[in-house]
Amino acid sequence: MQTGKIGVTTENIFPIIKKFLYSDHEIFLRELISNAVDATQKLKTLANLGDYKGDLGDLAIRVEVDPKKKTITVTDQGIGMTMEEVEKYINQIAFSSASEFLEKYKNQENAIIGHFGLGFYSSFMVSDKVEIFTKSYQEGAKAVKWECDGSPEYKMEESEKDTRGTKIILHIDKESKEFAEEYRVEQLLKKYCRFLPVPIAFGKEKEWKDGKEVELDKDKIINDTNPLWTRKPADLKDEDYKKFYQDLYPMADEPLFNIHLNVDYPFKLTGILYFPKIKNNIEIQKNKIQLYCNQVYVTDSVEGIVPEFLTLLHGVIDSPDIPLNVSRSYLQSDSNVKKISGHITKKVADRLQEIFKTEREQFEKKWDDLKLFIEYGMVTEEKFYEKAEKFALFKNTDNKYFTFDEYEKLIKENQTDKDKSLIYLYATDFEKQYSFIESAKKKGYDVLLMDGQLDTHFINHLEQKLKNSRFTRVDSDVVENLIRKEEKRESKIPKEQQDDLVPVFKGQLPGNANFAVTFESLDEQDNPVLITQSEFMRRMKDMAKMGGGFGFYGEMPDSYNVVINSNHPLIQRIAEEKIKKTEKDIEKLDEKIKPIEANKSEIDTANKNKKPEEISQEDKDRIEDLEKKIRELKDKREKVLTEFGTRNKLVKQLIDIALLSNNMLKGEELNKFVKRSIELL
Repeated sequence: MQTGKIGVTTENIFPIIKKFLYSDHEIFLRELISNAVDATQKLKTLANLGDYKGDLGDLAIRVEVDPKKKTITVTDQGIGMTMEEVEKYINQIAFSSASEFLEKYKNQENAIIGHFGLGFYSSFMVSDKVEIFTKSYQEGAKAVKWECDGSPEYKMEESEKDTRGTKIILHIDKESKEFAEEYRVEQLLKKYCRFLPVPIAFGKEKEWKDGKEVELDKDKIINDTNPLWTRKPADLKDEDYKKFYQDLYPMADEPLFNIHLNVDYPFKLTGILYFPKIKNNIEIQKNKIQLYCNQVYVTDSVEGIVPEFLTLLHGVIDSPDIPLNVSRSYLQSDSNVKKISGHITKKVADRLQEIFKTEREQFEKKWDDLKLFIEYGMVTEEKFYEKAEKFALFKNTDNKYFTFDEYEKLIKENQTDKDKSLIYLYATDFEKQYSFIESAKKKGYDVLLMDGQLDTHFINHLEQKLKNSRFTRVDSDVVENLIRKEEKRESKIPKEQQDDLVPVFKGQLPGNANFAVTFESLDEQDNPVLITQSEFMRRMKDMAKMGGGFGFYGEMPDSYNVVINSNHPLIQRIAEEKIKKTEKDIEKLDEKIKPIEANKSEIDTANKNKKPEEISQEDKDRIEDLEKKIRELKDKREKVLTEFGTRNKLVKQLIDIALLSNNMLKGEELNKFVKRSIELL
């Protein structure tokens, strides 16, 4: 028997392995089975080259669990090891048999996983003792037994073993006893090994017979050795892709499209990516792309490895150029990973362009599901934007679809303002903004429907991309001001009468938001009162809701413009009633205000060329006294107008109709409106 110390630079290698080398303890099984696959693939390669002439036999890798003994056993019929090789590849941690093997057979290499070495030592994360029984494929080779209890001391001796290959027995430690249970091991096998290229046998198949479960004399193979992404797209049908998706995501709806990746140069990359159906705007599920290295599962947390917007996709990416056992930060800075990321972006864009060109009708039908994904890509990836602007679509309120170029041609003549800017009108809620949409359409304008989760960001992005263009929400102003032309309609109510009507309407407005009353000379067929919200403020508040550094706007109260149509007959009627009911009181107050304002004006004129310190204290006191009197009289004047408005049912009715059309009239106020409507009828 040979004893010795494992060739490492420090005696603390095992605590390091247990705590720091691998961030996730459960990957020990992946590592052991990867090594077994590696050894099996090497044997196949040697047989293909004629360097091994024996019978390959059953190459399945077997995994067994003994919950009583607390052991896991992994057995392969692969290349095996001689005592010298155990010495070199197990006792000398720094070496890797795979790298040497690859160098020798680099042109015939057959999907070598290549992690025999440090990968084996991950078994000490969960074990207090590990045994290896191995026999080389070489003729006349002697079997070897090796064992180690997690200290740098090991024992190695010749042993008896009938077959070539390697058997590794892990004696699971107390802290890791969960891994000595069958259900847990099966869970790990299904997670990490379900697509390995060599059959993995775990227990026997079972079936129900006479009301009980019976074990059959047939190995239960837990993996698919020839998964869909390793096969040629020409040999596959739509049904194959759909079935594979259901296998990966049993509870998911049928996907929209798929992309089969198959690249040999300048790196190797295979995989299948699916566009999932996102049921609603909130249900964005990431961590759905599974990353593999030669069919060995690596991770499903691919942020930073693939572009952010691609994390919305589902499916599988497999590349031998993605290292298995490194940190995510290393992966994110690895040059091969960056090239792969860029290539996937290009392939996704090319596939979408192809579908758009050949199946536009289908593409349009699926646009509402694709939209979130494509907009996300266009906002976050410049290269994707450059390709996507050819197939990205606008949808209008008539449910018609247009490319960016098609839509620009459609609206250019009618929706260019006096400053030569092209105005894209849009709505975010067809039902709530219906009256504004109809007003715009009556003017001959087209209105886009931008009701997606990312549309606020997307609109901001498009305004930077589309030359001389601006997006304006259809309810952000009266229709005449949405696209400002040269002409301006005359008002039938003079300016001083409009000023008097401001407090008349203000007195009936709700106090839960800021309302500014303004007058516009609209067509007399337009609504008498409209409520709009500033495009800038509303967009900033929308951005604040989504996060992204606009929190200040989110804390501000809602503010709206109450636009009075000064040409509408009902507004003229209110103006006339206001004169009749308030004229005497207003005239009396105006007569008192005029001489006081004239007196103040005289003092102001006498002091207009003086600096503040040169004005006499007597004049300052006099001005202050006059201003106070004017303010008191004007307050009384406003009170008269406000009280008239408060008593006027028509004013209240028009305001409530405007609130109702904006979905802002609710509860008790809505109930009062209904009763008042019946009374007025």
